Amino acid sequence: MNDIPLSILFGALAALLLLSAFFSSSETALMTLNRYRLQHLVKQGHKSAKKAHRLLKRPDRLLGLILLGNNFVNILASSLATVIGLRLMGDEGIAVAAGILTLVVLIFSEVAPKTLAALKPELIAFPASWVYTPLLKLFYPIVWFVNLIANGFLRIFGIKASEHNHTTLNKDELKSIVSETDSIMPDKYKNILLGIIDLENATVEDIMTPRNEIVGINIEDPTEEIIQQLKNSPHTRIPVYKESIDRVIGFLHLRTIMTQLFNSENFTKQDITNHLITPVFIPETTPLHKQIQSFKVDKMRIGLAVDEYGDVQGLVSMDDLLQGIVGEIMTEEADVKTYADGSYLVDGSVTIRELNRITHWNLPTEGPKTINGLIIEFMETIPQEGTNLIMHDQHLEIIARNKHAITQVKFLPIK
Repeated sequence: MNDIPLSILFGALAALLLLSAFFSSSETALMTLNRYRLQHLVKQGHKSAKKAHRLLKRPDRLLGLILLGNNFVNILASSLATVIGLRLMGDEGIAVAAGILTLVVLIFSEVAPKTLAALKPELIAFPASWVYTPLLKLFYPIVWFVNLIANGFLRIFGIKASEHNHTTLNKDELKSIVSETDSIMPDKYKNILLGIIDLENATVEDIMTPRNEIVGINIEDPTEEIIQQLKNSPHTRIPVYKESIDRVIGFLHLRTIMTQLFNSENFTKQDITNHLITPVFIPETTPLHKQIQSFKVDKMRIGLAVDEYGDVQGLVSMDDLLQGIVGEIMTEEADVKTYADGSYLVDGSVTIRELNRITHWNLPTEGPKTINGLIIEFMETIPQEGTNLIMHDQHLEIIARNKHAITQVKFLPIK
C-alpha cells in the first residue's frame, strides 16, 4: 500500500463511495417502487419492470445481495481512508480520516442518493435491476447462505420471508386511495368507485324506498280514482294491493294497459288484474350484489322488501340497486348542499351511506339508514327546530321538522 500513489488511492476511494451510493440508492428505489404501477408496466411488457418485479418477488434475497455489496465497499473504503490518513498525518490521521469519511459517506453515499431514490424510484430502480439480476446469479451461494441464517433467525419470531412477498390492499385502504384521487378524478366518478368498493356491505334495506313512500294502487278504490292515479303516475311499475300494502296482489306495468287506460269508458279493474305480475318478496337483509344477481336470473326489475315477520318494509327496484352502487348522482346537489365554511345542509331522508360517501365521514350504518333515523335514535325523541347537538363527533343543528320526522339538518364545522 505504501508504494501505491495517493492519487490512485483517492481515485479508488471515490469509486468505492460511488458504488456505496449506488447500493444505497437502489435499495431505497426498489423498496419504494409503487407495486401496482410496477404490475401495470409488467403487463405492458416493460423489460426493466419485469426484471424489477422478479427481483422483488424475494425481497430477502435482493436485500441480501445489496447489503452484501454495500457493506463490502464501505468496509473497503474505510480501510483505504485509514491508509491515506496514516500516510498523510501518521497515527493522528486515523481519527481524522474516520471522521471525514463518516461525513462524506453520510452525505454523498447515503442521504443524497436515498433522497433522490425516494423521489424518483423508477429512474434508479429500473437500471439497477439490470445490474442485480446477473449479480444475484453470480453471488447466489453467498446470498443464499446469508439469507439462510437471517431467515432462520426471523423464524424464531414466527416470521417466514417466503410468506411476506405479496403486497395487498384491504377494502378500507383501497377506499382511502380512491378518496385521495381529487386531482385526477371528478367527485361523481370517485363516488361511483366508492359505492362499488362498499357493495359487499350494503343490503336491500340501505337503498329501498321506505314503506311510507311507496306509491301503489288500492284495487278497492273507485275505478275513476284508479284511472286518474294511473294516468298521473311517475312510475312505470306500480304495486297493486287490497286495502293495505301488506296485501300486495301483484305489480302492474303501465305499458301493458296503456290502450285500455286511455279508453276509459271500457276500462275496468279486471284489466288491471289480468296484467298483474306475481310479486317478489325480498328479505331486507339481502346483500345488494346477491339481489342484483337474483333480479338478473329471475328477469325481474322490482320487488318488495320484507322483515323477519313478513311485513312489507319497502320497495326495491333494479334502478334503486344500481343507484345504491354508483350513488345518487344528483344527491350532492339536491339533498346535500355544501357551503364555503365547511357546513352541510342535509335533507333528513338522505341515507347515512350516501352522506358518508359525500363527506368522507364515518357515521354508523349498522342501525338506522337515514339521517332522520340516526338523530331520532340518538335523541330518543324528535328534537325541536333550532336544537343543537354533538352526535358521533359531528356538530349539527335541526333546521326543520314535521310531526313525524326531521326534514332538514345542518352539519356545522367542528372548531
